[in-house]
Amino acid sequence: MSMDRPPTGHDVELAAFAAAGDRRAYGELVRRHGSAVRGLLRRMGADSATADDMAQDAFLAGFEQVADYRGEGAFGGWIKRIAARCYLRKVKREARMVLTDEAQDGDDPTALNEPRTAIRIDLDEALKALSKGERLCVSLCYGGDWSHAEVAEALNIPVGTVKSHVKRGLDKLRARLAPPTESARREAHG
Repeated sequence: MSMDRPPTGHDVELAAFAAAGDRRAYGELVRRHGSAVRGLLRRMGADSATADDMAQDAFLAGFEQVADYRGEGAFGGWIKRIAARCYLRKVKREARMVLTDEAQDGDDPTALNEPRTAIRIDLDEALKALSKGERLCVSLCYGGDWSHAEVAEALNIPVGTVKSHVKRGLDKLRARLAPPTESARREAHG
């Protein structure tokens, strides 16, 4: 890759250049996928600063492992898996992972049933209403494109528990994100 022009090309090509030691090629991959990785980490429960730190850790780990990337899947999915695993290791290390069916401190389980005045609710805000287990499982399955089995292995929980967390989480998200019914709109304005 020429040093006088910015790196371009498909992610697989850039990864091959990065594996050969081209830091600019890897920098382009970081530029392309950085915000998606940070977004996944935030949806998994990381605050903005932690998401930034964990994304940086994931991209550093990815640079060390880029020769292992074979282009069999999207580079974005590959680096998101690394980021998710980094975050899960951090959560486990800090002994903060709570995977229960109970509502977390500060969660109001009745809040999902209250009439909403806003037509549109931000997905990130809606994800905050889920328990930590539901948020992790939904984020990994839908944001990280992991299978139930991969999530179960990463979290060291049964596949059935993952499926339960995903189903409950999706049900809560659907209820929270659904447009208000006509009667709910009348109640909110009446």
